[in-house]
Amino acid sequence: MSKRTVTELQTSSDAHPAKKTTQGIKQHNEHPDEMGEFEDGWEDEYESDEEVVDGTAAEGEDVLPAIEESEEAPAAPDVFIPGVHQLGKDEILEPDESVYIMRHSMNVNWPCLSFDVLRDNLGDQRQRFPATAYIVAGTQADVAKSNDISVYKMSSLQKTQKQADESDDDNDDDDDDEALDEDPILEYRSVPHFGGVNRIRAQPLPSSSSLPPVSQPYYVASWAETGKVHIWDVRPLIEALDVPGYTPDKARTHTPTFTINSHGRTEGFAMDWASSGESNPSALRLLTGDIASKIYLTTTTPTGFNALSQPFLSHTSSVEDLQWSPSEATVFASCSADQSVQIWDVRSKGRRSVAGIEKAHESDVNVISWNRSTSYLLLSGGDEGGIKVWDLRNVKKKGTAAADPTPVAAFNWHRGPITSIEWHPSEDSIFAASGSDDQVTLWDLAVEQDDEETGAMDVTPEGGRDVPPQLLFVHQGQKDVKEVHWHPQIPGTVISTALDGFNVFKTISV
Repeated sequence: MSKRTVTELQTSSDAHPAKKTTQGIKQHNEHPDEMGEFEDGWEDEYESDEEVVDGTAAEGEDVLPAIEESEEAPAAPDVFIPGVHQLGKDEILEPDESVYIMRHSMNVNWPCLSFDVLRDNLGDQRQRFPATAYIVAGTQADVAKSNDISVYKMSSLQKTQKQADESDDDNDDDDDDEALDEDPILEYRSVPHFGGVNRIRAQPLPSSSSLPPVSQPYYVASWAETGKVHIWDVRPLIEALDVPGYTPDKARTHTPTFTINSHGRTEGFAMDWASSGESNPSALRLLTGDIASKIYLTTTTPTGFNALSQPFLSHTSSVEDLQWSPSEATVFASCSADQSVQIWDVRSKGRRSVAGIEKAHESDVNVISWNRSTSYLLLSGGDEGGIKVWDLRNVKKKGTAAADPTPVAAFNWHRGPITSIEWHPSEDSIFAASGSDDQVTLWDLAVEQDDEETGAMDVTPEGGRDVPPQLLFVHQGQKDVKEVHWHPQIPGTVISTALDGFNVFKTISV
């Protein structure tokens, strides 16, 4: 089926694979300084009539067989399937550029293990190239004082797709200068941040809305390894990237607008923003969860931010991720190293969860994502590498004896912990996931289910693996992928971050 596409990656035996070229036959004179015999250009070299009739060669002469044109297509490149094939010594992976509409890699000074996409004024649903994207990221430097929060502007993101029959050797010399112009441009503005950044999230802005004017704030929250959660105004940093000569006010950008001290010195990773809706987007709510199982809520008031002192307590281990409901303003979900997914309502007394899945995975539940179009669907990713899709209408309420629900789909493709997962912003059946097995995968639940209607793959007797029909694409090439996000204004564009920098790509599959 046409939607089912997996990245085709070729193996090579050298770090710099030799390119195949067609070699012509050249005549060489072994003694260029000596004069050879002259040939009579008018000599009749045709065969005699007898030789033509008999069709035989003189005794002792070799006859070359006639060259026949082959109609067979060239062999397809080897497809590298993670978990089935292993790279040999000195082998590398080469991406099939025909399946990428756009693919760019960008390196940074320090690894940015968390980032978020920032909204811009360039329009929604844009398809033209070159593209431009803005993100905010936090570093993991070697010492605490060397970290920062950076706003990146990725521009000149050109279309890079090549047809399968295109050769890299074609017009290499002629295109060298043009290739330089097609390289992406990465610009940034930074503010210092004491301590590594565990997670960073930007405030939500209503879809189809414009970026706030520079006089108004655009907030970003950072979870520091020191146990503090800082809220920053990054709007002047965006202005500095777009307007030549603009200098941000350091008093506004270099000092946090607000710092949440509710967690003490306990660090955490879970964090999610919510707004109060289109009518009042400036009324913000921020959830933060720590490794001591506590969740705190911070809200905005006319005078600023207000961190509530009473935590939400139902988890028994580290809170790994948080997500506000896209349809109910007071409801949120959480997942934890205690293997559970919990559903909460901020209005409930006692700050306890109101429903949950007590054993959502066989190991830690690392990440969740709430479907913004079909609000009863929730994704979860576990430390064992499993991905599950839950129908929240079947989740049991607290105080009942009902058993945990069965996931509506389960996938066991990844061979390492799931590090990030996110629904597509507008296609309610598509999602992206990343794992510590160095894969970013794209999935579509709308593709026909397999025989068991679970989406799980089968294992062949030879030890190989069948590709699940819902798996659209496998992107590789990064080391230790930590986070992946869809760009909400550039359809189908995915940005991922890993130890070796950022990848920005768009495939033919989504």
